[in-house]
This record gives sequence, structure tokens and C-alpha cells, in this order.
Amino acid sequence: MTPTSAEVSPDPSLADFLLAHKLATPGEAARWTSLAGGVSSDLWRVDLPGRSLCVKRALARLRVAADWEAPVSRNAYEWAWMRFASRHRPDSVPELLAHDAEAGLFAMAYLPPERYPIWKAQLLGGEVRVATAAAVGELLGTLHAASAGDAALASEFATDDNFHALRIEPYLLATAAAHPGLGDILRGLADRTASTRLALVHGDVSPKNILVGPAGPVLLDAECAWYGDPAFDLAFCVNHLLLKSLVVPEHRGELLGSARVLTEEYVRCVDWEARPDIEARTASLLPALLLARVDGKSPVEYLTDDRHQLLVRTVASSLLRAPAPTVAGVLDAWATAIESSA
Repeated sequence: MTPTSAEVSPDPSLADFLLAHKLATPGEAARWTSLAGGVSSDLWRVDLPGRSLCVKRALARLRVAADWEAPVSRNAYEWAWMRFASRHRPDSVPELLAHDAEAGLFAMAYLPPERYPIWKAQLLGGEVRVATAAAVGELLGTLHAASAGDAALASEFATDDNFHALRIEPYLLATAAAHPGLGDILRGLADRTASTRLALVHGDVSPKNILVGPAGPVLLDAECAWYGDPAFDLAFCVNHLLLKSLVVPEHRGELLGSARVLTEEYVRCVDWEARPDIEARTASLLPALLLARVDGKSPVEYLTDDRHQLLVRTVASSLLRAPAPTVAGVLDAWATAIESSA
């Protein structure tokens, strides 16, 4: 979306929220700028005298072509996930300022893009640093390890309905409907993912939700937070690096290297289950998510070339029918397919 500014808030209740939580004072000048909040939320930068902050509000109907609705209660779980992350890795999320669970909105610190660039923009712009991927893998693995086996977190984030509405249905089940020949496999992956409960899952570990900060990666947009299968987060992130390797061919080697290193650093942190087990689940989910970003409810906007979409469908279908046991095996199959199609 194109940022737009206004001297008054787009909704009077938003200004009231700031006043109620003493984030602004009566009569104080405030400029509200609409930011690109993705498909699931409204996001504003609010500039006040001498300071700036962000306000985020969940949408009941997501901004996609397909019919996709989700409960706004997910905003409270995002807030709770960010509180969890801030306890274990304070630099991994923005400073949290205030929350209104009933209204489905919260305020957090504004992180300026000149100091906190978006990883997606860097990758698509050809600025591919393997060290950034390594840091993302280590951070994700550390947070999963910190939550694994925690009964209190499992109870707090028993958000199965949210996760089904935001991830299982639009990604796995919608893709199964679009590919009847793969339907049983995709529905099996959906059932396995939904029934695996090992750690606190972010649910949207995508480069668009990762800022490259001076102290390391900063994670945003935890609306899908759920106590479930950590393999989902790893597969979700690696998937984006594979897809971008199609549209940034001059940096394909670095992007695939980033996927390998991210996985390796993540797996080093795994101490809650046997490492081959989570690798196998990740490797089997990866092709499902590849296919979902072409034929699910949320296709990536940059994959417009028919040849690229065909390659994704071909590789993903093959790997769904004959899964690789490791992420490295998926990466090898992906690289081979790209080379063969050149």
C-alpha cells in the first residue's frame, strides 16, 4: 500500500487508545501514516512531538482475492508472543508499549527503516548476506528451544482455531483442493502439523516480517502464534528463500546458501527432539508450502512468470510424492530442477 498521512487518526478510537494508555496527551499534535501492514492488519506510524510509535489493529477479513476470514483475537496472541520473545531475546522484537485486547490493537516502538531494513527488500534487491540467514536460524531455534515442553505456554497458546484459519486452511487445505491428485498427501500434512505440539510457533517467519537490526534480526507479525510444530516456522522461512532464488537469479547461489545455513544454525539449537525428526517434518512440509505460494490462498506477488510457477508445481509435486528426508535434500532437488530448466 502507498503510505498516506493525516493529522488526525483514521478512527477516533485509535487516538482514544493512545490517550488511555498515556502514550499521547490531550491536544498534542499527532500525524498518522498508514504503513504496509500486510494482508491481515492495519498498521500506522504515529509521529508525536519528539517521538514516534506504531499502532497495529487486526482485520476480520484479510486483504486477499480469496474469501479469508480470521478472528481478531489473534492480536492478543501476537502481543503475548512478543512478550515471550522479549523475555528471552529482548532485541528480537520492538519495545512493547500498550495493548487493548478487546479492541484487537496494540502499540509498539517504531523502528526506522534506515536502521532496521526489511530483509525481504534486501533479498529482492540483491543484498544477500548469508550471515543474516544464519542469525535468523539461530534466533528461531533459540526461541523454540526456550518454549519447548512448557505446559504453561502450551495452555496460553492453545490457538488451534486461529492457526487453522490463518495457516492450515489457506495454505495446506486450499492447496489440496486445487490439486486433487495430491489431496491425500496435503491433507495428511495438515493433520500431522495440526496435531504436533512441541514448541511455541511464530507462524509467519517470512523475510517481509524480519527487520535486519544493528543487534540482530527483529521479528514482527506473530498473529499466527500457536503452540505446535516448530518445523512449520523453519519450513515457512526456508520456503521464501527458495522462491526468491527464482526471481533474483544473479544471487541464486547466495540465496540457496542462505537456506542451508539458516537450517544448519537452527538445527544446532534443537534439543527438544531428535534432530532427524524435525528435519524430516520440515523437508516434507517445504514442498507443500512451495505449492501453496502458487496455488493456495496467499500466492507470493513476485512469482508472475508462468515458467517459474510451472517449475514450482513440478518440483513440489515430485517432492510431495517422494519426500526428501532432509532440508538439504529438498535444496538439492530444487537446485537441480532450476539448472535443468535453464
